[in-house]
Amino acid sequence: MSSEPPGFELPLRLLLGFRVLIDDLHAELARHGHSELRPMHGFVLQAVGPHGTTAAELGRRLGISKQAAGKTVDALERLGYLSRGSDPRDARRKVVRLTPRGVDCLERSARIFDDLRRGWADVLGAERLTALEYDLRRVTPPDLFQLDVPGWFGGG
Repeated sequence: MSSEPPGFELPLRLLLGFRVLIDDLHAELARHGHSELRPMHGFVLQAVGPHGTTAAELGRRLGISKQAAGKTVDALERLGYLSRGSDPRDARRKVVRLTPRGVDCLERSARIFDDLRRGWADVLGAERLTALEYDLRRVTPPDLFQLDVPGWFGGG
């Protein structure tokens, strides 16, 4: 009898680890005044980045339609995380930018993730966690933000 777990357990454990980190992040963000954010919003804020972007480019970065990106931008604009404005180089283009609230959320998220990582290091040991991260870098693509999660579930 093999003591190795079945192959299907690896992706489920990786997904569960991701889910634990994201749930812990959002619980802490809620304690700091960001209770309305959802996991997808974090990907959007990261994809907008410090220099802003258009809804079309945001859709490409996230692997979603321009319309879906626009709806998400609308929601984050209503919540005060993003704003739309004209591109100073081309007034016909609308650029989506982080607001101070959006920047605050990303800065808090970075600090919270550092705290969560330290918590995992306490449980697993710092060397084992570093080795795990190294090994994951070896078997995953280098671009952290080209996730295209909707493409996995949308069939396209």
